[in-house]
Formats: sequence, C-alpha cells, structure tokens
Amino acid sequence: MNTKRIARLHPTQMTHGEREIRQKADAYRALSEHDLDMAIAEKPIPVVLGPGGEPYVIDHHHVACALERIGVKDVPFVLVKDLTSLSQPEFWLTLENNSWVHPYDADGRRIAFKDIPTQMGDAVNDEFRSLAAFVREAGGYEKTDVPLADFRWTDFFRAHYSRPNDDAEFDALVQRGKDLARSDAAAGLPGFIG
Repeated sequence: MNTKRIARLHPTQMTHGEREIRQKADAYRALSEHDLDMAIAEKPIPVVLGPGGEPYVIDHHHVACALERIGVKDVPFVLVKDLTSLSQPEFWLTLENNSWVHPYDADGRRIAFKDIPTQMGDAVNDEFRSLAAFVREAGGYEKTDVPLADFRWTDFFRAHYSRPNDDAEFDALVQRGKDLARSDAAAGLPGFIG
C-alpha cells in the first residue's frame, strides 16, 4: 500500500475539532502496535494531487492529525484525483465544485483559499466541529457519504448555541445537541434521524 508523510499532506479546511483529535489520539494510543497498524490500514487518507504534485487531504483530517500527534509519520493514502495539470485557481475551483474543500473559519465565515493552513496540525480549533462529531457519536444523527456533512451540522449547532467555554459546558451541549439534532429543526440535514 502506498504511503505519504503526514508532514507533507495539506489540509483542505481551515478548521478542525481539537476535542475530536484528542479523543482519536487517545484511542489510537491505547491500541497495541498490531491493532494500531490494522486501524491505520483500515482508514487510508483520500488525497487529491494539486499543482506541483502536492498532496491535499479531502477527508479524514482528524485521523491524520491524531496519528501525527501520537508519533505516526506515514499513512496509507488513496489517490482520488490527479489535478497536477491545473493552475492554482483552477485547482481550488475544482475542489470547491466537488465539495472537497471547506474554506470557512471557526465563526463560519468564508475565507480565501490562500488562508487555508498548509500543514495538517495548523488548522484552527472549532468547538462546534467537535460538537457535531460528539453528537453524531451519541446517536444524534447518522454518518453519511454526503461531502462535508459534518460541517453542515457544525453550522447548525453554531446557529443555535453559544461557544462553550470549558469541558462542562461542552459536555452539557452534547446532550442538548443530540435532542436538537433529532428535532424538526434539523430535518433536511444529512444523516437526520428524527
């Protein structure tokens, strides 16, 4: 299986959920070496090659960040598309047209593509991105194949709640978020259970 250095991978989003990365890193850290190798092999990182042959991650950002945090240097990848022939503007437009990029900051505001971090670990923490993941894990909604679905839930929660200031506030929001995710207010979002 082909591998890439995590340090060479470029994110296609401005934000990530720090709590989600910590949770994944803790889970990986608890595995035996064999089980960790199996977990890594089961989740190859989907990559698009951009101008200059640079690898851009289009999913599993949290997985790559968590693995890097526990000292893993190389990860298996799946090449989704080779866009090396495109100019930088054409490349970003193609990513956007395929829902492979999320150029929004931790307040949900659109940013320029040039402002997206160049290293996986440099993405900005968005508490609502973690909230979306934790609500999904708690049964608030189902994981889907809809591109960027968790960001739609992230924005939904951002519109309904104030940013949590500490662990206790975050934990309280998970249950409230689960109830909100199953309410009619969330109908139409990908993975809605009702």
